[in-house]
Order: sequence, then structure tokens, then C-alpha cells
Amino acid sequence: MDREIIAAVAAAVDRDRLVETACSLVDVPSYTGEEQACAEHLLAELSAAGLDVTLQVVEEGRANAVGRLAGGGDGPHLMFNGHLDTSYSGREPWLVGPGFKPEAQIRDDVILGLGIMNMKGAVACYVEAVRALIDAGVSLSGDLIVAGVAGEIEKAQWSEDFIGPEYRGYGTGTSYLVTHGVIADACILGEPTEEKLALGHFGTVWGRVSTSGPFFHTAFATGRTHENSVVRMSEVVDRVAAWIPQWEEESSYRGRPGAANIGAVSGGFPWRASRTPHRTDLFLDLRVPPTMTTMEAVRAFRRLVRHLEDELPEAGITSEVYVTVSGSEIPEDHPLIAAIDASHADVTGAVPERDYVRWGSDASTLTKHGVAAVNFGPISSALPGAEGESVPISSLVKMTKSYALTAARFCGVMT
Repeated sequence: MDREIIAAVAAAVDRDRLVETACSLVDVPSYTGEEQACAEHLLAELSAAGLDVTLQVVEEGRANAVGRLAGGGDGPHLMFNGHLDTSYSGREPWLVGPGFKPEAQIRDDVILGLGIMNMKGAVACYVEAVRALIDAGVSLSGDLIVAGVAGEIEKAQWSEDFIGPEYRGYGTGTSYLVTHGVIADACILGEPTEEKLALGHFGTVWGRVSTSGPFFHTAFATGRTHENSVVRMSEVVDRVAAWIPQWEEESSYRGRPGAANIGAVSGGFPWRASRTPHRTDLFLDLRVPPTMTTMEAVRAFRRLVRHLEDELPEAGITSEVYVTVSGSEIPEDHPLIAAIDASHADVTGAVPERDYVRWGSDASTLTKHGVAAVNFGPISSALPGAEGESVPISSLVKMTKSYALTAARFCGVMT
């Protein structure tokens, strides 16, 4: 690409404007199920930047914000996609740090605030990247789409107890996006990857394993502890924990062991401890590499359940699979990767490192609909500590320049 264009686009990135956009997004609460206000705010930003905009109402109180910078030719279309829902509500009493609150703070050139890491900081980069292209007078051949979506966070409905929009995550917004007219040849998701290219990530299978037992009063429990569904579950937990290393080996991917987690155990009635619970549930998260079909993972879970049934015949074991999400992978030789490599080298002097991660993203949904997707985002606080989510402003600036130049390279520049 012409060096003058590269210099003009990079120079057009306005650090203060970027920071203002990022902080304004953090300041609009958008817990899963409550994303529409943030989508409307983002839509106003995209409209002010000069994009054609659409608000996609996914369901009551939830929406996707879509902005399109129309290309002047027939070049490839690129999407910048970022979820607006946050991992926490900001109301959790055990999360007190400033990075867990929907109120942006700037400290030592770092932005703290709920969602800045995952992933409103990247969404702000998208907006500023488009502004920089426009301000630099760059006309693209293909369309550039910015999508802020609802419901990406890894959450799912289960039974009659956990029903409602706050539990509908795992690609809800992006599924609506791509089935309602917003499609592209490729997509960048600015999940916090520490400025590495995450070329692949795991999917997931969530399964329930339950034990059962008689329901009776504590007064009649003497000598019957072994029948208690909670006690029976303790035996299940031991066996599942012993099985996890086997799964880690079976589901390894590109030299990385797989992962599984006992995410929850539930049983009994805290408000009525005088009764022995009739049922206790264990919830298991299996991370599934993109090289393994979801059905293979489901069969592995079912084999585990059969093993438990054989070893614990009195436990009354039942089970179900209630979440299935495929993994995602993009080929190293995809044109988008070449565009990112060249653009990031323009900005930093080096191509980004490669990575493969166990967390999931909307790349799964996009890939299923024929949109090649890669995760590539700023440096972050990774697993937030007591302070909560944070992102260095310098990383946001670098990623904005990389995104803008990648769009120019991938979509093509009109001359």
C-alpha cells in the first residue's frame, strides 16, 4: 500500500477522541439482556462519523448497532465485530474495584471500567479507525462494517430457574446479525488477545450430571447418610475430577492441552435444611477444539456418564447436554491475516505473535455462516484482579491504527 496513505491514516487517529469514545461506551451500562441503550449510543457515534446506520432490535431491551461505510467498488467486505454486553452488572457486592463499575476512570494512561477490556475498548477502536479513514480521505473498494452486538458473553438458559434475556448469550446478537442481512467476507473481533493474533479458539459443551435420593426429614436420617443425593454427588465429583486430565489429553489442540471445569454444583434447600435433598446437580464445561466435532465431545460426555452409572448404580444418575458451541479457526494463509500482518508491522515494526486460546467468541457463529473470523485485540488486564478491567490507552491507539490500515488493505483503496 502507498506509504503516503499509510502515513495519512495513522496520523488521522485522534487519541483524545478515541479515549472519549471508549469512556462514553463504558459509562452506558449494558449487562447481558440490557444492551439496547449502549447500542443506541454506539449508533449515534457511527452516524456522526458518517456511516449508514441500522439498529437491529434483537428482542425487547436488546439491540445490535450496525454502521456501514459503503465501498466504491467490488472489493471484499470486512466487518469489525464487538459485543456490547458485559461480564458483570456492576452491582455485584464482591466486585468493588473501579474496573468492575460502568463508570470509566483514567489512571496513569490506563482506562479502567466495566467492559473496557471485554470489549468496549476494541469497539471504540473500530469507531476511531473508520473516522481516521474518512479524515485521511481514503475511499475503500469494499464495504467496511462496524457491528456492536448483544449477547456474546458465555451464558445460557437452563431449566425453569434460569430463563430470560440475561441468560441468552453465546452468540445471540451475532446470530441475529448474520441472519438479518449483515454479512461480510471476513471479520476482526477485538477480544483482548494482548495484541496477538488468536487464529483459533475452543468451543464448548455444557452438560449436567445429577444424583438422586429419597426425600425425608433429618429426624429420620440416622444411618441413611449414604442415600443423600449430596453425598452421592461427592463421589461423582471425585470421579469427574479424576477424568478431567484424560479429557485434557484427548482435546489437545496445537500443542495445548484441552480444558474442562466443574462450573457449579447445586442441591437441596438452604431455607429448609431439615430435609434431605431429592436431587443434586453438577454442571460441567468441556472446552472443544476446532479440530474436534461437537458431536465427538457430546459422545465423550455420554461415555463419562455411562462410566459413572456403572460405578455408582445406586446414585440414580441422570444427565443432559444443554449447550453446544463449535470451535473456530482461520487459515494462516487467509488474505485477512496477510493484511493484519502488514498493517501491524507498519504500526509497531513487527507482525503480531500467533496464539490459540481456550475461551470462546462470536467467531464460532461467524464461521458457521461463512465469515472468516479472527480475534485480534488490545493488551488488557487479562483475568481481572481486585481493580477489575483495564486497558492501556497506548494499546488502544496501536490497535486503532492497525485496524484502519487492515481495512484499507483488505477492502482495497479506490484511486
